[in-house]
Amino acid sequence: MERGSAKGSGITPELLLNAYSIGLFPMSESAEDTELFWVEPEVRGIIPLDGLHISHSLRKQLRRSPYEIRFNHDFDGVMAACAMPAPDRPQTWINAEIRSLYNALHRMGHAHSVEAYEDGALVGGLYGVSLRAAFFGESMFSRRPNASKICLVHLVERLRANRFQLLDTQFTTDHLKTMGAIDISKDRYMTLLNAALVWPDQPFP
Repeated sequence: MERGSAKGSGITPELLLNAYSIGLFPMSESAEDTELFWVEPEVRGIIPLDGLHISHSLRKQLRRSPYEIRFNHDFDGVMAACAMPAPDRPQTWINAEIRSLYNALHRMGHAHSVEAYEDGALVGGLYGVSLRAAFFGESMFSRRPNASKICLVHLVERLRANRFQLLDTQFTTDHLKTMGAIDISKDRYMTLLNAALVWPDQPFP
């Protein structure tokens, strides 16, 4: 994984979008760290939009519609939940500057959330960045069974309906691989990204 310093950072929402367009994204070492660094993985994770895998058990749960799904209803709430430690994620890379930058992108119409609610409470969700016909998934969380997976299913449905061409997951995890995520080379990723950037901005909501 290649990375470069964004110390001090001076990153603006516009610079952040430009970074995504050339295959970079920012991270921090921890929620308390005030510095950011640029990441350019040699191996990139994506979910092919025609290759989402939905297990039999998840499909049964989807038919029961256990959660109310909303889009862009509480973007900052999703970011805050993603920034909280979890049993499988004791540390987070989402610091105050990242939250501020992505909330600015949200106000600009370039960052979006998918949210799962149970009895009015936010129990799962994900957020990411849209640029042209590419969607860059950033983080997800789940407080109830399969809540984040169900949000991912709804995300893919929305992206396919709105003619997106690329769903970038940055890295793959066992969780994402069960949903169809694959690893590709940086060169292959840039080919797919550049093809998606030829398109105009696609609607998300």
